[in-house]
Amino acid sequence: MPTHELTQVEARRIAVRAQLLDQPRPTSLLDVVRRLTLVQADQTAAVAPSADLVLWSRLGAAYRPQHLESALGDQALLEVQGMIRHAEDLALYRADMADWPGRGELLDWQRHRRDWLAANRGFRLDVLSRLRSDGPLPARELPDTCDVSWSSSGWSNDRNVLKMLELLEAKGEVAMAGRDGRERLWDLAERIYPDDDVVDAEQAALTRAERRLRALGIARVTRQAGQSPNGPEVGEPAVVQGVRGRWRVDPAQLGQPFTGRAALLSPLDRLVFDRKRLSDLFGFDYQLEMYKPAAKRRWGYWAMPILYGDQLVGKLDATADRRAGVLRVDAVHQDVPFSKAMAAAVDREIADLAAWLGLHLDLPTG
Repeated sequence: MPTHELTQVEARRIAVRAQLLDQPRPTSLLDVVRRLTLVQADQTAAVAPSADLVLWSRLGAAYRPQHLESALGDQALLEVQGMIRHAEDLALYRADMADWPGRGELLDWQRHRRDWLAANRGFRLDVLSRLRSDGPLPARELPDTCDVSWSSSGWSNDRNVLKMLELLEAKGEVAMAGRDGRERLWDLAERIYPDDDVVDAEQAALTRAERRLRALGIARVTRQAGQSPNGPEVGEPAVVQGVRGRWRVDPAQLGQPFTGRAALLSPLDRLVFDRKRLSDLFGFDYQLEMYKPAAKRRWGYWAMPILYGDQLVGKLDATADRRAGVLRVDAVHQDVPFSKAMAAAVDREIADLAAWLGLHLDLPTG
């Protein structure tokens, strides 16, 4: 199979088009989630929750957060391990859930999780029993009857109920049934997950890899110990001029027309989430700065990358002040000088964002 030689412009356009950020806009919420394969369900709402921003960036003003809430409530979409996925896709993950914590020789962290669950057998049964009788329930209403506390150097230390739920979710025994505000509600997976035929592990891994590449358009090939961490190699081989490494490209994206537009992206948008790919293909310097002290931020707490055509051209530092009823724009950072057309398109997107949020636009003076 010949290797496709792509310019950086061609590679960027493939990536943007695959992520449904070109023209014309898609029109179906379920089709967007199916195509993207996942939407991160982070609840940070400096502007709006990330999932809502991702969907608004694609669907535009026609999208409303209630549409996502309804799809999750109807279980057409499911939140699984922090990711919103199409319900039909759960069949591609059930074999891995059944084989939790993994197949073959386990890594240290997998053994640690297996052993902690085994040491807390009674705790696990208590959680499942309570959900069976009274679910769905938030974590705070479930009993902590652990024999061995969860030990961690991070925020999850001693948060035994939450850790038990997360491991049972990975194991396919419990599932998120929805949210009460930002609080997750849990129930038995058998009541939530569709009763579809489980796809065997090998075929599921291949299908997931194919769909992942279709969602990304182009992805770097990386290997560890002779294995690709991204699963089976799919698509066709490619090289990108001026960029090191081997790539795989979705052949359906090759030679397609491209009509770009302006878009404001969530910092957790899949187009920008892989920072190395972001730097290699777009030459874009970006970091989510919400965890940095304010004095050390260059672009802002929740600076939104600005897409124009096939380039990422800047960051929008804005905050939704719902009490004051305004979308406060603190800065528009230009990575490249904006042309008149670019500035006008970005200004329209900012105004559309404020209108979609139902807020007045508060622009910086001077």
